[in-house]
Formats: sequence, structure tokens, C-alpha cells
Amino acid sequence: MTSGPVSGRLPDFPWDRLVPLADRARAHHGGIVDLSVGTPVDPTPEVVQEALRAASDAPGYPVTIGRADLRQACVDWLARQFGVRGLGIEHVLPTIGSKELIATLPTHLGLGPGHVVVTPALAYPTYEVGAALAGATAVASDALTALGPQRVSVVYVNSPSNPTGRVLPVDHLRKVLAWCRERGALLVSDECYLECAWDEQPVSVLHPDVCDGDPTGILTVHSLSKRSNLAGYRCAFVAGDPAVVAELLAVRKNLGLMMPQPQQRAMRAALDDDEHVAEQHARYADRRKRLRRALEGAGFRIDHSEASLYLWATRGEPCWDSVTDLAEQGILVAPGDFYGPLGAQHVRVAFTATDERVDAAVERLADQA
Repeated sequence: MTSGPVSGRLPDFPWDRLVPLADRARAHHGGIVDLSVGTPVDPTPEVVQEALRAASDAPGYPVTIGRADLRQACVDWLARQFGVRGLGIEHVLPTIGSKELIATLPTHLGLGPGHVVVTPALAYPTYEVGAALAGATAVASDALTALGPQRVSVVYVNSPSNPTGRVLPVDHLRKVLAWCRERGALLVSDECYLECAWDEQPVSVLHPDVCDGDPTGILTVHSLSKRSNLAGYRCAFVAGDPAVVAELLAVRKNLGLMMPQPQQRAMRAALDDDEHVAEQHARYADRRKRLRRALEGAGFRIDHSEASLYLWATRGEPCWDSVTDLAEQGILVAPGDFYGPLGAQHVRVAFTATDERVDAAVERLADQA
């Protein structure tokens, strides 16, 4: 048997490299302030918890396609919040979290050797992992016109971006979609941070300003982990081209990939309720403001970061120097090179910590200013 990560097919899990610095930050006399992973720390909304409790008696198998009322809630949410019109429940499929979907998408679409998957130059590592798992080739590039004649099967865009928080304008999204349609590539838009907007308002690629009301050749990925503090529930969905959605459904039926019934009920409750989203948005806005001011006071410059749950920060030094220095202060952040070589002088700082931990980080950064 060969050794290495999944017999060498996959890269090393990047977060393993952060463990020694996490231990160093944890040793701080005031405890660790973990800003490295954007995991929710605030309570799951009561309206969602109640829906989960009410649906807890679920002895039968769920169906892969999901409940019709859940899929309608997805359609209604996209229309209400983001102006996406013309979709029906046949355009939507619930998934067991968005990472699972992204990691398996190339395999489920039948991609393999000879297929090219294009990811953003700075990107969530799972895009590359999904391509590698299928045996396809991942190319990290923001310049599609520089790819030459090679046949591209899938193009990922991510707006708002993880890690940079950058928001792509409508004109750019239109150009990417036109390029994909001319070449028969599937455009997959990871839109998990659409509701986490601060300085600019992101737009779904399914909005008529981008796609002219035609979802052909488009998939969008949406998650409730961030908007509704549901990371532990694994609730997400994909929406777009009904032919591609049907293909994914056929594969997922055979694999038994079914969202449990209680989570489906909880997910519908979360999508139908906008009040808890506004409350959580206000919490994050306050934490973002305080951390940004503290980082700038400590000599960091914040680039992009118009949306998402992160600040993309740099002091013009190697990212691991910044990570190490902050770990000495008990603050753990993510090195930018986790997301590609272009991040070599940046760190990604999540503002999903509790108010008490954010206060601790602000105080420690002020002491170093």
C-alpha cells in the first residue's frame, strides 16, 4: 500500500500545519483567541431549534431530492433576498453541507483525467481537493483568457471570496458566464457568504443582471452555516441548471446522500425567518469594526474584505511571520498561503469569536501597537 494523504492523490490538510502555533497561542496566560476558522459561536436561532425538536420523530428514510416545501423555501429565499426570479423546485437540491458538495462535485459530474477545473487564484482549498479526488486537473487562475485552447469543464467563482472578502462586480460575472457558455464549461458559483456584506452588496450569478434569467450552465452553492449558525446541522443547497441538478440527484440517489428529515425541517424554518439573520449580521458588524481598528492600530493593512466573515490583513511580511507573532499574543489566525501563493504576505482573520474573545484580541493588539 502506498503512503501519504489518500495514497498521494490529495494535498496535505493545511490546518495540520497550524497545530504547533495553536498550542503556542493556547499557552497564553489569557487563553487562546481563535480567529483562524470561521466557525459560528453564537447560539443557533430558537426558531430553528424548535423546528428541529418538533421534527425529531423521523423513523423513515428521507428522500435525496428533499422535501418539496424545503426546496420551495430555497427558491423563495433566493427571490426575496437576492432578486433571483424564474426558478422552480426542480432547480434546487439540498445537500449535506456545502463542503461535501464541492469536494464531490467533479466526481459526481463524471470528471476525471483530461478534465480541467479552474479555481480562483486565491481560493478555498476544497475546490482543488475535489478536482484531485476525481483525477481532474485544477488550474488556479483569475484570467480565463490566459488559459489558451485547453478544454475546461468547470469554472469556480467565489463572491464574496473566502479568504479575501472580495466582491465581484456584475460586469465581471457576466464576462465569466459568457466565457463559460462559449466553451461549454459549467460555471459553479460558491455564494455561501452572500448575506455577509459590509461595504459592497454581492450579486448572485442567477440574478437576471448576470444571467438574463437563464440558469443554463450555472450552479450556485449556498450554505446556512454562516447566516444561521447552522454549521453543526450541515444544511446547504445547490441551485441552477435543472439538467445538472437532475444529474447530481441521480448520482446522489445511488450513493444514499440524503439530508435527514429533522434538518430539512430546521433548514426550512431558517430560510423562512429573516429576523435572526439581521440580528447576527449586527453582531458580526460590531466585531468586524473592533477587530479591524485593532489590526490597523497594530500595523496591519486590510485589503478587500468588503464582505464575508474575514479580514484579509497584511504587514508586508511573510504570512507565517505574522501568524507566529500573533500566536505569541495568544491570537491564532490563518496564513494566507493556505489559499494560494498570492496569499504569501497576508493572514485571514475571522471575526466569528465571541464578544469576550474579540475584546481580548483587541486588548492584546493594543498592547503591541
